Amino acid sequence: MRHYSKYIRFSKLFSLVAVVLMAMVLSSCSETKDKKMLFFAHSLPISHPVHKGILAMQKALKENSGGKLQIKVFPDGQLGSEREALELLQIGSIAMTKVSASALSNFAPEYKITVIPYLFRDSEHLFKNLEGEVGKQLLESGSEFLLRGVCFYDAGARSFYTKDRPVNSPDDLDGLKLRVQNDQMSVDMANTLGASATPMAYGELYTALQQNVVDGAENNIPSFVSSNHYEVCKYYIFDEHTMVPDVVIIGTKFWNLLSEEEKGWLDAAAKESVVKQKQFWQETVVENMKMLKKAGVEFIYPEKEPFVKKSKPVMERLMKDPKLKPIIDKINLN
Repeated sequence: MRHYSKYIRFSKLFSLVAVVLMAMVLSSCSETKDKKMLFFAHSLPISHPVHKGILAMQKALKENSGGKLQIKVFPDGQLGSEREALELLQIGSIAMTKVSASALSNFAPEYKITVIPYLFRDSEHLFKNLEGEVGKQLLESGSEFLLRGVCFYDAGARSFYTKDRPVNSPDDLDGLKLRVQNDQMSVDMANTLGASATPMAYGELYTALQQNVVDGAENNIPSFVSSNHYEVCKYYIFDEHTMVPDVVIIGTKFWNLLSEEEKGWLDAAAKESVVKQKQFWQETVVENMKMLKKAGVEFIYPEKEPFVKKSKPVMERLMKDPKLKPIIDKINLN
């Protein structure tokens, strides 16, 4: 067994090294005399509305630039997990990736505000802020960590889902081990609401649910479906505790190599894709809800006020941070 576990660790290390080497080879041939190619890696399946948004950006950029600046997309974890793609971007092996805003809170503290429970009243309020001064500040905040934000994509509202127990109030979360994203804000959010937060890699979650390592998790509807977690978890609770957007980012190394005209082409393509991605998202949610009902998933719509009240300490702690308080105040005033 020891030899086997060593083999597994060696295999994972070898795979990661292979991914890095392949990405470095790709990036070394990403520019020709008449064309620049930006390599964009992400871990979502091609059916996901965020991937469709990325394809819309790809198409718009090619059209805007007359083919002079293009994006080549590597979806479905071809170049590694979300974390690995982020690491590849930081070392300059790929140009772009997509991550959850909560993951960026590990680098730029400003992104912590996106994981504050019930900070955003609804989708309209969310994007009013993300497409204004607050969003601009967030996108620029990761630059010192080589991660420049390009735009925000709709990732809906995140809610809890469980295997064996319906949740109608925060009290029903007591004793439940729930997988959360691997950042401190997500852990604080779940623990404050009464659950036992269990961070783990997303790719390990399906097996963890099957083997009762965790009792449930939290995510949006499209991800609940694309991950096949609905096969194990039969209760989806629309508590909608956070609205954490996805962020398209470009490595500052590549951004700084672009001319002002090329940056303009990319920004315009990103804005065009944001509009289309929101449409893709809404269409996908409607389709997924119909499918989940047929699959026997029970939808629970609890009263939200008890969740709002119990989660207040998360915002109160962040309001003590002089860097974050002005951002939170601005959002609350919008």
